[in-house]
Amino acid sequence: MPSRPPPPADTEDLLHAAPMSASLRALARRGVQRPLRKGAQLINEGDVGDTIYIVLHGRLRAYTTGSDGRELTYGLYGAGEFVGEMGLDGGARSAHVEAVEPTLCAMVTRATLETHLQEDPAFAFELLAKVIRRARSATLNMKQIALNDVYGRLKALLDTLAEAQPDGSRLIDPAPSHLEISQLLGCGREMVSKVLKELEKGGYVEVGRRRLRLLRPLAAKW
Repeated sequence: MPSRPPPPADTEDLLHAAPMSASLRALARRGVQRPLRKGAQLINEGDVGDTIYIVLHGRLRAYTTGSDGRELTYGLYGAGEFVGEMGLDGGARSAHVEAVEPTLCAMVTRATLETHLQEDPAFAFELLAKVIRRARSATLNMKQIALNDVYGRLKALLDTLAEAQPDGSRLIDPAPSHLEISQLLGCGREMVSKVLKELEKGGYVEVGRRRLRLLRPLAAKW
């Protein structure tokens, strides 16, 4: 049975709760709300579009599909983040984007963005910085896929996502699923499950539902 879109919510409450800059929050207020069911396709790779989508609630996944049907995830984006900026030049969309859970976005057209930039030119630097960070992250991911084995790529991903806790451990909450991790790493889900199980047996990680705790530093090599 298909999931339903998120229930109606007070947009101002969502805007205040989402971690975003004051300028991005102001831009989101100019947008049109777009509710999405889990699994709904927001952007198709190759399409032409001039809109960006600011996530107010839920999560989006940007990905591509190979000729063999395997998927590679470029990133997961939650509340306070946006997608679609690569299409603002009028070119083809560079990735598919789907909702991985019920999601609410603010849809902002290029014309609306241009008006916003006229009133707040400094936002152009925020937008540019986001594009640069994502390009740098994509380059690093491709380098890791080329040079590292599955464990090495998984270690790099966990180290990036984990946040230090007062007890000395590091926590990923919410943690991506094994399938989402495999799509981020460009490998099979079974391999991810196998490596995480070995790490858990070795006392390196504690795996829970949507939570993953790193109990001690991960070994450089497995």
